[in-house]
Amino acid sequence: MKKLLLLGMSFLLVLGILAGCNSSNKESSSEGNNDSGSGDGDVVTLNLFQFKVEIADQLQEMIKEFEAEHPNIKVKLETVGGGADYGAALKAKFASGEEPDIFNNGGFKELELWKEHLADLSNEPWAEHVLPIGKVPTTDADGKLYGMPVNLEGYGFIYNKDLFEKAGITEPPKTLSELKDAVKKLDAAGIKAFSAGYGEWWVIGQHLMNIPFAQQDDPESFIAGLNDGSAKFVGNEQFKQFKDIVDLEVKNAVGNPITTDYNTQVTLFASGEAAMLQQGNWTENMITEINPEINMGFLPIPLNDEEGADRLPVGVPNNWVLNKNSEHLEEAKTFLNWMVSSETGKRYITEEFAFIPAFDNIEASGLGDLGQSILEYSKEEKTISWNWFRWPDGANKEFAATIQEYAAGKITFDEALEKFQATWDNMK
Repeated sequence: MKKLLLLGMSFLLVLGILAGCNSSNKESSSEGNNDSGSGDGDVVTLNLFQFKVEIADQLQEMIKEFEAEHPNIKVKLETVGGGADYGAALKAKFASGEEPDIFNNGGFKELELWKEHLADLSNEPWAEHVLPIGKVPTTDADGKLYGMPVNLEGYGFIYNKDLFEKAGITEPPKTLSELKDAVKKLDAAGIKAFSAGYGEWWVIGQHLMNIPFAQQDDPESFIAGLNDGSAKFVGNEQFKQFKDIVDLEVKNAVGNPITTDYNTQVTLFASGEAAMLQQGNWTENMITEINPEINMGFLPIPLNDEEGADRLPVGVPNNWVLNKNSEHLEEAKTFLNWMVSSETGKRYITEEFAFIPAFDNIEASGLGDLGQSILEYSKEEKTISWNWFRWPDGANKEFAATIQEYAAGKITFDEALEKFQATWDNMK
Protein backbone atom coordinates (compact mmCIF):
# COMPACT_ATOMS: atom_id res chain seq x y z
CA MET A 1 0.00 0.00 0.00
CA LYS A 2 2.85 2.41 0.86
CA LYS A 3 4.54 1.68 -2.49
CA LEU A 4 1.27 2.20 -4.40
CA LEU A 5 0.60 5.45 -2.51
CA LEU A 6 4.08 6.83 -3.26
CA LEU A 7 3.75 5.82 -6.92
CA GLY A 8 0.40 7.61 -7.19
CA MET A 9 1.71 10.78 -5.57
CA SER A 10 4.73 10.82 -7.92
CA PHE A 11 2.45 10.43 -10.93
CA LEU A 12 0.28 13.36 -9.81
CA LEU A 13 3.37 15.50 -9.19
CA VAL A 14 4.65 14.88 -12.73
CA LEU A 15 1.24 15.77 -14.19
CA GLY A 16 1.26 19.03 -12.20
CA ILE A 17 4.71 19.98 -13.44
CA LEU A 18 3.76 19.23 -17.06
CA ALA A 19 0.57 21.25 -16.75
CA GLY A 20 2.46 24.21 -15.27
CA CYS A 21 5.07 24.12 -18.04
CA ASN A 22 2.37 23.96 -20.71
CA SER A 23 0.54 26.93 -19.17
CA SER A 24 3.78 28.92 -18.94
CA ASN A 25 4.64 28.18 -22.58
CA LYS A 26 1.20 29.34 -23.72
CA GLU A 27 1.51 32.58 -21.74
CA SER A 28 5.01 33.23 -23.10
CA SER A 29 3.86 32.56 -26.65
CA SER A 30 0.90 34.88 -26.24
CA GLU A 31 3.11 37.72 -24.98
CA GLY A 32 5.70 37.22 -27.70
CA ASN A 33 3.31 37.23 -30.66
CA ASN A 34 0.78 39.85 -29.68
CA ASP A 35 2.00 43.38 -30.52
CA SER A 36 -1.31 45.15 -30.28
CA GLY A 37 -3.97 45.88 -27.71
CA SER A 38 -3.61 47.30 -24.24
CA GLY A 39 -4.88 44.55 -21.97
CA ASP A 40 -2.83 42.88 -19.25
CA GLY A 41 0.06 40.92 -20.76
CA ASP A 42 -0.42 42.35 -24.26
CA VAL A 43 2.56 44.09 -25.91
CA VAL A 44 1.74 47.32 -27.74
CA THR A 45 4.03 48.67 -30.46
CA LEU A 46 4.15 52.43 -31.05
CA ASN A 47 5.51 53.77 -34.35
CA LEU A 48 7.55 56.93 -33.78
CA PHE A 49 8.48 58.88 -36.93
CA GLN A 50 10.86 61.79 -36.36
CA PHE A 51 13.29 63.99 -38.28
CA LYS A 52 16.18 64.91 -35.96
CA VAL A 53 19.05 62.77 -37.23
CA GLU A 54 21.35 64.43 -34.68
CA ILE A 55 19.74 62.54 -31.80
CA ALA A 56 18.70 59.33 -33.56
CA ASP A 57 21.19 57.13 -31.68
CA GLN A 58 20.57 58.76 -28.31
CA LEU A 59 16.81 58.60 -28.82
CA GLN A 60 17.06 54.88 -29.52
CA GLU A 61 18.94 54.41 -26.24
CA MET A 62 16.31 56.39 -24.37
CA ILE A 63 13.60 54.21 -25.90
CA LYS A 64 15.37 51.11 -24.56
CA GLU A 65 15.21 52.55 -21.05
CA PHE A 66 11.53 53.41 -21.48
CA GLU A 67 10.77 49.87 -22.66
CA ALA A 68 12.62 48.43 -19.66
CA GLU A 69 10.31 50.39 -17.36
CA HIS A 70 7.22 49.66 -19.50
CA PRO A 71 7.60 46.04 -20.69
CA ASN A 72 4.18 46.06 -22.36
CA ILE A 73 5.03 49.01 -24.63
CA LYS A 74 7.52 48.80 -27.49
CA VAL A 75 8.56 51.84 -29.55
CA LYS A 76 9.67 51.43 -33.15
CA LEU A 77 11.81 54.42 -34.16
CA GLU A 78 12.18 55.68 -37.73
CA THR A 79 14.20 58.82 -38.55
CA VAL A 80 14.05 60.81 -41.78
CA GLY A 81 15.95 64.11 -41.89
CA GLY A 82 19.38 65.62 -42.37
CA GLY A 83 18.48 66.96 -45.81
CA ALA A 84 15.78 64.43 -46.63
CA ASP A 85 12.26 65.87 -46.94
CA TYR A 86 10.55 64.82 -43.70
CA GLY A 87 7.29 66.56 -44.63
CA ALA A 88 6.98 64.66 -47.90
CA ALA A 89 7.90 61.40 -46.18
CA LEU A 90 5.22 61.98 -43.52
CA LYS A 91 2.57 62.67 -46.16
CA ALA A 92 3.59 59.44 -47.91
CA LYS A 93 3.17 57.53 -44.64
CA PHE A 94 -0.41 58.74 -44.22
CA ALA A 95 -1.22 58.19 -47.89
CA SER A 96 -0.06 54.57 -47.69
CA GLY A 97 -2.01 53.84 -44.52
CA GLU A 98 1.16 53.47 -42.41
CA GLU A 99 0.20 56.30 -40.09
CA PRO A 100 2.68 56.77 -37.21
CA ASP A 101 1.42 57.03 -33.65
CA ILE A 102 3.92 59.77 -32.74
CA PHE A 103 5.44 62.26 -35.18
CA ASN A 104 6.74 65.83 -35.53
CA ASN A 105 4.85 69.00 -36.39
CA GLY A 106 6.29 72.52 -36.66
CA GLY A 107 3.13 74.31 -35.63
CA PHE A 108 1.56 77.47 -37.09
CA LYS A 109 0.70 76.64 -40.74
CA GLU A 110 1.77 73.02 -40.21
CA LEU A 111 -0.69 72.79 -37.33
CA GLU A 112 -3.49 73.97 -39.62
CA LEU A 113 -2.42 71.46 -42.26
CA TRP A 114 -2.37 68.45 -39.91
CA LYS A 115 -4.86 69.44 -37.21
CA GLU A 116 -7.53 66.98 -38.34
CA HIS A 117 -5.13 64.13 -37.52
CA LEU A 118 -3.92 65.41 -34.14
CA ALA A 119 -4.98 64.57 -30.59
CA ASP A 120 -5.78 67.38 -28.16
CA LEU A 121 -3.04 67.37 -25.50
CA SER A 122 -4.28 70.33 -23.45
CA ASN A 123 -5.02 68.25 -20.34
CA GLU A 124 -1.85 66.17 -20.30
CA PRO A 125 0.09 66.40 -16.99
CA TRP A 126 3.16 67.96 -18.64
CA ALA A 127 1.18 70.81 -20.30
CA GLU A 128 1.26 73.03 -17.20
CA HIS A 129 5.07 72.96 -17.23
CA VAL A 130 5.58 74.13 -20.84
CA LEU A 131 7.26 77.55 -21.05
CA PRO A 132 5.03 80.20 -22.68
CA ILE A 133 7.19 80.35 -25.83
CA GLY A 134 6.84 76.57 -26.14
CA LYS A 135 3.04 76.64 -26.40
CA VAL A 136 2.74 79.21 -29.16
CA PRO A 137 3.36 77.07 -32.28
CA THR A 138 0.79 74.35 -31.56
CA THR A 139 -1.96 76.24 -29.74
CA ASP A 140 -5.01 76.88 -31.95
CA ALA A 141 -7.43 79.81 -31.93
CA ASP A 142 -9.58 78.05 -29.32
CA GLY A 143 -6.65 77.71 -26.93
CA LYS A 144 -6.23 73.96 -27.40
CA LEU A 145 -2.69 72.58 -27.26
CA TYR A 146 -1.85 69.94 -29.88
CA GLY A 147 1.91 69.54 -29.50
CA MET A 148 4.63 69.01 -26.92
CA PRO A 149 7.71 71.13 -27.75
CA VAL A 150 10.78 69.06 -28.53
CA ASN A 151 13.10 71.71 -27.09
CA LEU A 152 14.31 75.26 -27.53
CA GLU A 153 16.97 75.84 -30.17
CA GLY A 154 18.94 78.69 -31.59
CA TYR A 155 21.29 79.21 -34.48
CA GLY A 156 23.77 81.69 -35.90
CA PHE A 157 27.44 81.49 -36.81
CA ILE A 158 29.12 78.86 -34.62
CA TYR A 159 32.75 79.90 -34.26
CA ASN A 160 35.96 78.15 -33.27
CA LYS A 161 37.39 80.26 -30.45
CA ASP A 162 40.89 78.83 -30.84
CA LEU A 163 41.04 79.68 -34.55
CA PHE A 164 39.80 83.18 -33.81
CA GLU A 165 42.55 83.59 -31.22
CA LYS A 166 45.12 82.29 -33.70
CA ALA A 167 44.02 84.97 -36.17
CA GLY A 168 44.36 87.68 -33.50
CA ILE A 169 40.63 88.27 -33.05
CA THR A 170 40.30 89.27 -29.41
CA GLU A 171 36.60 90.18 -29.29
CA PRO A 172 33.78 88.16 -30.93
CA PRO A 173 32.20 90.26 -33.71
CA LYS A 174 28.69 91.56 -33.06
CA THR A 175 28.05 93.75 -36.12
CA LEU A 176 28.48 93.35 -39.87
CA SER A 177 31.57 95.60 -39.95
CA GLU A 178 33.17 93.67 -37.10
CA LEU A 179 32.40 90.37 -38.85
CA LYS A 180 33.98 91.61 -42.09
CA ASP A 181 37.07 92.66 -40.14
CA ALA A 182 37.27 89.21 -38.50
CA VAL A 183 37.06 87.55 -41.93
CA LYS A 184 40.02 89.66 -43.14
CA LYS A 185 42.10 88.61 -40.12
CA LEU A 186 41.26 84.96 -40.64
CA ASP A 187 42.23 85.22 -44.31
CA ALA A 188 45.55 86.87 -43.39
CA ALA A 189 46.24 83.97 -41.01
CA GLY A 190 45.53 81.43 -43.78
CA ILE A 191 42.27 80.28 -42.20
CA LYS A 192 39.08 79.88 -44.24
CA ALA A 193 36.27 81.82 -42.62
CA PHE A 194 33.13 79.80 -43.38
CA SER A 195 31.91 76.27 -43.86
CA ALA A 196 28.80 77.16 -45.86
CA GLY A 197 26.15 74.53 -46.59
CA TYR A 198 24.41 76.14 -49.54
CA GLY A 199 23.66 72.70 -50.93
CA GLU A 200 20.92 72.25 -48.31
CA TRP A 201 17.64 74.05 -48.94
CA TRP A 202 16.80 74.43 -45.25
CA VAL A 203 20.17 75.95 -44.32
CA ILE A 204 19.73 78.88 -46.71
CA GLY A 205 16.06 78.92 -47.74
CA GLN A 206 14.84 78.61 -44.17
CA HIS A 207 17.41 79.56 -41.53
CA LEU A 208 19.44 82.14 -43.45
CA MET A 209 16.39 83.59 -45.20
CA ASN A 210 14.73 84.02 -41.81
CA ILE A 211 17.28 86.67 -40.74
CA PRO A 212 15.88 89.59 -42.81
CA PHE A 213 12.37 88.52 -41.78
CA ALA A 214 13.29 88.40 -38.09
CA GLN A 215 15.09 91.76 -38.23
CA GLN A 216 11.95 93.59 -39.41
CA ASP A 217 10.49 96.03 -36.89
CA ASP A 218 7.46 93.74 -36.70
CA PRO A 219 7.96 90.39 -38.49
CA GLU A 220 4.31 89.32 -38.20
CA SER A 221 3.08 92.60 -39.66
CA PHE A 222 5.61 92.33 -42.49
CA ILE A 223 4.36 88.83 -43.32
CA ALA A 224 0.76 90.05 -43.17
CA GLY A 225 1.79 92.84 -45.55
CA LEU A 226 3.28 90.35 -47.98
CA ASN A 227 -0.01 88.46 -47.89
CA ASP A 228 -2.23 91.50 -48.55
CA GLY A 229 0.21 93.18 -50.95
CA SER A 230 1.10 96.17 -48.77
CA ALA A 231 4.70 94.96 -48.23
CA LYS A 232 7.32 93.91 -50.79
CA PHE A 233 10.73 92.24 -50.81
CA VAL A 234 11.96 94.73 -53.39
CA GLY A 235 12.90 97.98 -51.66
CA ASN A 236 12.78 96.50 -48.15
CA GLU A 237 15.79 97.71 -46.17
CA GLN A 238 16.51 94.44 -44.36
CA PHE A 239 16.42 92.49 -47.62
CA LYS A 240 18.76 95.02 -49.24
CA GLN A 241 21.20 94.36 -46.39
CA PHE A 242 20.76 90.60 -46.78
CA LYS A 243 23.00 90.74 -49.88
CA ASP A 244 26.09 91.63 -47.81
CA ILE A 245 25.92 88.61 -45.53
CA VAL A 246 25.32 86.20 -48.43
CA ASP A 247 28.26 87.69 -50.38
CA LEU A 248 30.54 87.54 -47.36
CA GLU A 249 29.80 83.89 -46.65
CA VAL A 250 29.98 82.65 -50.25
CA LYS A 251 33.20 84.49 -51.14
CA ASN A 252 35.03 83.31 -48.01
CA ALA A 253 33.88 79.68 -47.80
CA VAL A 254 35.99 76.55 -47.91
CA GLY A 255 35.32 74.50 -51.06
CA ASN A 256 32.21 75.08 -53.15
CA PRO A 257 29.37 76.17 -50.84
CA ILE A 258 26.67 75.41 -53.42
CA THR A 259 27.55 71.69 -53.45
CA THR A 260 28.30 71.41 -49.72
CA ASP A 261 25.72 69.30 -47.88
CA TYR A 262 24.94 69.21 -44.17
CA ASN A 263 27.30 66.40 -43.15
CA THR A 264 30.20 67.89 -45.12
CA GLN A 265 29.49 71.35 -43.76
CA VAL A 266 29.58 70.23 -40.13
CA THR A 267 32.58 67.95 -40.67
CA LEU A 268 34.65 70.72 -42.29
CA PHE A 269 34.06 72.96 -39.30
CA ALA A 270 34.57 70.24 -36.68
CA SER A 271 37.88 69.20 -38.26
CA GLY A 272 39.21 72.78 -38.12
CA GLU A 273 39.12 73.55 -41.85
CA ALA A 274 36.89 76.60 -41.32
CA ALA A 275 36.44 79.03 -38.44
CA MET A 276 32.67 79.53 -38.69
CA LEU A 277 29.59 77.44 -39.41
CA GLN A 278 26.07 78.71 -40.06
CA GLN A 279 24.15 76.16 -37.99
CA GLY A 280 22.45 75.66 -34.64
CA ASN A 281 23.06 74.02 -31.29
CA TRP A 282 21.57 70.77 -32.68
CA THR A 283 24.99 70.12 -34.26
CA GLU A 284 26.75 69.94 -30.89
CA ASN A 285 26.82 66.14 -30.59
CA MET A 286 28.03 65.66 -34.15
CA ILE A 287 30.78 68.29 -33.78
CA THR A 288 32.09 66.96 -30.47
CA GLU A 289 32.09 63.37 -31.72
CA ILE A 290 34.54 64.49 -34.41
CA ASN A 291 36.49 66.90 -32.20
CA PRO A 292 35.87 66.42 -28.46
CA GLU A 293 38.32 69.21 -27.55
CA ILE A 294 36.79 71.94 -29.71
CA ASN A 295 36.21 75.30 -28.00
CA MET A 296 33.21 77.04 -29.59
CA GLY A 297 30.37 79.49 -29.15
CA PHE A 298 27.80 81.51 -31.10
CA LEU A 299 27.97 84.74 -33.08
CA PRO A 300 24.97 86.53 -34.58
CA ILE A 301 24.29 86.67 -38.33
CA PRO A 302 24.38 90.49 -38.54
CA LEU A 303 22.78 92.46 -41.38
CA ASN A 304 24.15 95.85 -40.30
CA ASP A 305 25.99 97.70 -37.55
CA GLU A 306 22.96 98.51 -35.44
CA GLU A 307 22.64 97.37 -31.83
CA GLY A 308 19.89 94.92 -32.71
CA ALA A 309 22.25 93.01 -35.01
CA ASP A 310 23.69 91.12 -32.03
CA ARG A 311 20.78 88.72 -31.62
CA LEU A 312 20.27 85.02 -32.21
CA PRO A 313 17.13 83.42 -33.68
CA VAL A 314 15.70 81.24 -30.90
CA GLY A 315 12.50 79.21 -31.00
CA VAL A 316 10.80 75.83 -30.86
CA PRO A 317 12.20 73.76 -33.74
CA ASN A 318 9.44 71.20 -33.70
CA ASN A 319 6.86 69.45 -31.57
CA TRP A 320 5.84 65.92 -30.69
CA VAL A 321 2.26 65.29 -31.76
CA LEU A 322 0.00 62.24 -31.50
CA ASN A 323 -2.20 60.66 -34.13
CA LYS A 324 -5.70 60.94 -32.69
CA ASN A 325 -6.77 57.84 -34.64
CA SER A 326 -4.02 55.68 -33.15
CA GLU A 327 -5.22 52.41 -31.62
CA HIS A 328 -2.67 52.99 -28.86
CA LEU A 329 -3.26 56.66 -28.07
CA GLU A 330 -3.06 56.19 -24.28
CA GLU A 331 0.27 54.37 -24.55
CA ALA A 332 1.59 57.15 -26.79
CA LYS A 333 0.55 59.69 -24.16
CA THR A 334 2.39 57.61 -21.56
CA PHE A 335 5.57 57.77 -23.62
CA LEU A 336 5.44 61.57 -24.04
CA ASN A 337 4.73 62.13 -20.36
CA TRP A 338 7.56 59.80 -19.31
CA MET A 339 9.98 61.64 -21.58
CA VAL A 340 9.56 64.96 -19.73
CA SER A 341 8.61 63.84 -16.22
CA SER A 342 10.86 60.86 -15.39
CA GLU A 343 14.43 61.44 -14.19
CA THR A 344 15.66 59.20 -17.01
CA GLY A 345 13.81 61.16 -19.68
CA LYS A 346 14.96 64.50 -18.29
CA ARG A 347 18.57 63.33 -18.25
CA TYR A 348 18.41 62.29 -21.88
CA ILE A 349 16.90 65.63 -22.93
CA THR A 350 19.62 67.73 -21.30
CA GLU A 351 22.72 65.53 -21.13
CA GLU A 352 22.40 63.09 -24.03
CA PHE A 353 20.47 65.20 -26.56
CA ALA A 354 22.20 68.42 -25.38
CA PHE A 355 18.78 70.11 -25.62
CA ILE A 356 17.63 73.30 -23.97
CA PRO A 357 14.40 72.18 -22.29
CA ALA A 358 11.14 74.02 -23.00
CA PHE A 359 9.77 73.06 -19.56
CA ASP A 360 10.02 74.76 -16.18
CA ASN A 361 10.37 71.40 -14.39
CA ILE A 362 13.54 70.40 -16.27
CA GLU A 363 16.74 72.06 -15.17
CA ALA A 364 19.01 73.12 -18.04
CA SER A 365 22.02 71.22 -16.75
CA GLY A 366 24.73 69.38 -18.64
CA LEU A 367 24.50 71.67 -21.67
CA GLY A 368 27.50 71.86 -23.97
CA ASP A 369 29.17 75.03 -25.26
CA LEU A 370 26.50 75.72 -27.85
CA GLY A 371 23.50 75.06 -25.63
CA GLN A 372 25.02 77.25 -22.93
CA SER A 373 25.64 80.03 -25.44
CA ILE A 374 21.99 79.94 -26.60
CA LEU A 375 20.83 79.97 -22.98
CA GLU A 376 22.96 83.07 -22.24
CA TYR A 377 21.58 84.95 -25.25
CA SER A 378 18.06 83.99 -24.15
CA LYS A 379 18.59 85.16 -20.57
CA GLU A 380 19.92 88.49 -21.87
CA GLU A 381 16.82 88.72 -24.13
CA LYS A 382 19.06 89.06 -27.18
CA THR A 383 16.90 86.89 -29.43
CA ILE A 384 14.88 87.23 -32.63
CA SER A 385 12.02 85.11 -33.90
CA TRP A 386 11.66 82.11 -36.20
CA ASN A 387 9.24 82.95 -38.98
CA TRP A 388 9.34 80.22 -41.63
CA PHE A 389 6.38 78.43 -40.06
CA ARG A 390 4.29 81.41 -41.18
CA TRP A 391 5.49 81.31 -44.79
CA PRO A 392 3.48 79.73 -47.62
CA ASP A 393 3.94 75.97 -47.77
CA GLY A 394 6.94 75.15 -49.97
CA ALA A 395 8.25 78.73 -50.19
CA ASN A 396 11.42 77.85 -48.28
CA LYS A 397 12.62 75.52 -51.03
CA GLU A 398 11.91 78.11 -53.71
CA PHE A 399 13.80 80.72 -51.70
CA ALA A 400 16.75 78.31 -51.45
CA ALA A 401 16.80 77.74 -55.20
CA THR A 402 16.88 81.50 -55.77
CA ILE A 403 19.72 82.01 -53.28
CA GLN A 404 21.68 79.22 -54.98
CA GLU A 405 21.17 80.91 -58.35
CA TYR A 406 22.48 84.18 -56.97
CA ALA A 407 25.43 82.50 -55.21
CA ALA A 408 26.36 80.80 -58.49
CA GLY A 409 26.34 84.16 -60.31
CA LYS A 410 23.40 83.27 -62.56
CA ILE A 411 21.19 86.18 -61.45
CA THR A 412 21.69 89.57 -59.82
CA PHE A 413 20.51 90.27 -56.30
CA ASP A 414 17.78 92.57 -57.62
CA GLU A 415 16.54 89.64 -59.69
CA ALA A 416 16.71 87.45 -56.59
CA LEU A 417 14.45 89.87 -54.71
CA GLU A 418 11.97 89.81 -57.58
CA LYS A 419 12.01 86.00 -57.51
CA PHE A 420 11.38 86.01 -53.76
CA GLN A 421 8.33 88.20 -54.42
CA ALA A 422 7.06 85.98 -57.22
CA THR A 423 7.43 82.90 -55.03
CA TRP A 424 5.38 84.48 -52.25
CA ASP A 425 2.69 85.80 -54.57
CA ASN A 426 2.30 82.44 -56.30
CA MET A 427 2.21 80.34 -53.11
CA LYS A 428 0.51 82.52 -50.48
